Amino acid sequence: MSDPPVQSVLRALSVLKELNRQRSTTVEELHRRTGLPKPTIMRLLGTLIVAGLVMKGSRGLGYHVTSDVLSLSAGYHGGPLVAEAGRPWAADLTRRLRWPAAIAVLDGARMAISVSTIADSAVSPFHSTVGSHLSLVTRALGRAYIGWCPDTERRILVRMLAASADPESNPPSLERTIRGIVGSVRQQGYALRDPRVEPRSSDTVAVPILLGGAVAGTIGLSYFRSAVNHRALTEELVPALKEASREITVSMERLQRGAGVAAP
Repeated sequence: MSDPPVQSVLRALSVLKELNRQRSTTVEELHRRTGLPKPTIMRLLGTLIVAGLVMKGSRGLGYHVTSDVLSLSAGYHGGPLVAEAGRPWAADLTRRLRWPAAIAVLDGARMAISVSTIADSAVSPFHSTVGSHLSLVTRALGRAYIGWCPDTERRILVRMLAASADPESNPPSLERTIRGIVGSVRQQGYALRDPRVEPRSSDTVAVPILLGGAVAGTIGLSYFRSAVNHRALTEELVPALKEASREITVSMERLQRGAGVAAP
């Protein structure tokens, strides 16, 4: 950005995000989570109430968002479509292979996990991931995206990554690193997590979910390295992921036609 960000807008958005995470939130809780002064929070709440996005709780206890916040996401269709179409297929992967599956969608220059089957897996390397944001450079779900997205989109993403302060997203020799990722994931037909990234005891393998010539999202399986050898990876996990990806694409196309999702 050539102009500095409007700080009052950033503060209002931080308050709105916190409100959106809870059924009801007090000024004290907002102060603790955002670090904003309480008088500032009160002014922001008043503004959000006037805008129709926030209202006071019953008997004046706490604040919560109104249904009007849904209008803020009316123009965003990628994530919900992939999640709706992909959820049953992700669950089917975990049922058959035991390992937790995740579906992620692009959010800025990172991937956001919109579906996770961790709760359905007894052998998950992680506790909870829904809502987590992952690097396009080091994480399998991100590498699967940047490896298969159109060249024009990739160039834009690289410029966004170059402006990031996150070392995972903006390593030295970023463009050369991205070229290496694109070459390797396309040659392999799947993406793996950077082995230098924690936790090193586990790994994730991911493939793209394609729709209309673009990458709508990515789907992956996480597993303990000690339990999955290369043969199991390439002969069991990767083919299952690719099959699920194809079925999710079919389901998304059905949803776009208004035909609903076909169950696995």
